[in-house]
Amino acid sequence: MSARGLVRNNLVFAVLLFACTALPMLCMPRTSASDNAASPLVLELKLDGEVAPILSNYIDEGLADAARRHAALVLITMDTPGGLVDSMTEIIHHILDSPVPVTVYVSPSGARGASAGFLILLSADIAAMAPGTRTGAATPIFLPGFFTIPMDEVLRKKINNDTTAFLRSFSEKRNRNPKLAETAITDARAFTEKEALDGHLIDLIADNRDDLLRQLNGREITRFSGQKVTLSLEHYTLMDFQLSLRERFLARIVEPDMFFLLLLVGALGLYTEFTHPGMVAPGVVGGICALLALYAMHILPVNFTGLLLIVLALALFVMEAKLTSHGVLLAGGIVSMLLGAMFLIRSPLTGGVSFGVALAATIPAAFITVFLMRLVLKSRRWKSATGKEEMIGEEGVVTIALAPNGEGMIRVHGELWRAVSKAGVSEGTKVRVLRVDGLRLEVEPVTTAVPSGS
Repeated sequence: MSARGLVRNNLVFAVLLFACTALPMLCMPRTSASDNAASPLVLELKLDGEVAPILSNYIDEGLADAARRHAALVLITMDTPGGLVDSMTEIIHHILDSPVPVTVYVSPSGARGASAGFLILLSADIAAMAPGTRTGAATPIFLPGFFTIPMDEVLRKKINNDTTAFLRSFSEKRNRNPKLAETAITDARAFTEKEALDGHLIDLIADNRDDLLRQLNGREITRFSGQKVTLSLEHYTLMDFQLSLRERFLARIVEPDMFFLLLLVGALGLYTEFTHPGMVAPGVVGGICALLALYAMHILPVNFTGLLLIVLALALFVMEAKLTSHGVLLAGGIVSMLLGAMFLIRSPLTGGVSFGVALAATIPAAFITVFLMRLVLKSRRWKSATGKEEMIGEEGVVTIALAPNGEGMIRVHGELWRAVSKAGVSEGTKVRVLRVDGLRLEVEPVTTAVPSGS
């Protein structure tokens, strides 16, 4: 074997070795401690922000990873205003089915476990709160959207009764106070950490995470299945379980500000591609942003009026380019888009699009839309600079006389062309091109003649 072949084979072997060893290491779970660590493992998850499908998936993955690592405890630190009922239900099911004991801890001071967070707190094996926190106010509400059905008294009672029954199904087995817990749903009642402890809604108050784990060490708990477990957390190892890159990306695009920007960039990109075909890049970027906006629209409570105001704004920008309104249509479009951004998303959980982001995105969008439409209108008045259409209207000189309806030769742009004319044209006469028929031009004489030598 030659030296070159030996080197080639070694390189191929090195690539295969990397693919078989390094790549699987890159795909390993996001935590970094050894599965065989001698000290008890406490896996910490963070439930921050609105309870949504992304967080539900994150909690599910974290609990599965804790079970795989044989962790001693899963600690979920929580600070949430609430969220979607379906996502809350999935998280509670994951907690109830977890083979590893789960502690939900409302922390730090000033945090809250409100609405859906209240039910998640009560579903845990151990429920704890930090000083200066609160929980409760778990009455189900309908968020505004495209087709919001008015909630009459019968429907409200059905939803409340279903939610309270779900709450009782696990709070009683957790030895908590279901009667008091129900008032958080029926009366929207909220509790401080001391009120929750005195009312037997939570198990303990801890100043911080270390204090919490210290109090839990040696504590006997009863799992949802009825099994008695004593927590052994002496010299524990604490580890964070972070959101994956995919989960962080999805969590970002469902924020109201980002949703508005994606919606705007998607509309502008597609508009640019439609008005200037062949640019490709604006169409690709606009299509991707539009699809991401549709995904966010599936999660967020989008107001149909806000969308209509944004569409009206784009229409006013286009009309500004076509009509002379002295800026009235442009100003109206800017106001309409700002109002659309303010109305686009409005809920007690997510808030809405911030005015600063709406203003910073609306002004450039307005001028870009007007500028592009004016380019389109201006291009329609341009004479074609290439192809057959370029010849129409050009003037040339007859080099071989044209008989009536007969063929001769003319010179145009320094090139000789066969030409025909309805009227006879003598040599040296100036003619104008009327039509292009293949390689033959139809011409008519121009009144001013030129010397044949030219």
